[in-house]
Amino acid sequence: AQCDEEFLETNGIIKGAMNLIDTQRAELLYSRMGPAIEASGGSAGNTAAGVASFGGRAAFFGKVSNDALGEIYAHDIHAQGVAFGTTPLKGEPPTARSMIFVTPDGERSMNTYLGACVELGPEDVEADKASGAKVTYFEGYLWDPPRAKEAIRQTAKLAHAAGREVSMTLSDSFCV
Repeated sequence: AQCDEEFLETNGIIKGAMNLIDTQRAELLYSRMGPAIEASGGSAGNTAAGVASFGGRAAFFGKVSNDALGEIYAHDIHAQGVAFGTTPLKGEPPTARSMIFVTPDGERSMNTYLGACVELGPEDVEADKASGAKVTYFEGYLWDPPRAKEAIRQTAKLAHAAGREVSMTLSDSFCV
């Protein structure tokens, strides 16, 4: 959503950063934001969709909840030609979302609620896909949650054992 500097200040949003937020803050910011475009995304999912759009094969391991946003995400990523078979989380927390505010100078300020994605765990790793991928790409934001870190480590071990390449995005300054 477009916003002005005053909106960022009033809402305590750090300009130009990815700000992790909780459920209540996500609901508050959503209620205060102006007209916006809602689209499925996320850097790892977008990367997989990009690979598929160029004719490559891509699979995505990520956790969504069994809610409306989770169903929309699964539909959208499949529609892009990406293999996505992770079982949705039943119950709380809800599917992740990021509210991105853009100031007139073009700077984006992300407010990300990680939600269900932090529940990604080793049981969600599909061994055949992890060991069969030419390149396994990890999202740096998920290096912090313990279960997601376990899933990343397990996937990396499978990829390395198969002689495959592994890469990790350093999406924000806190990842470096």
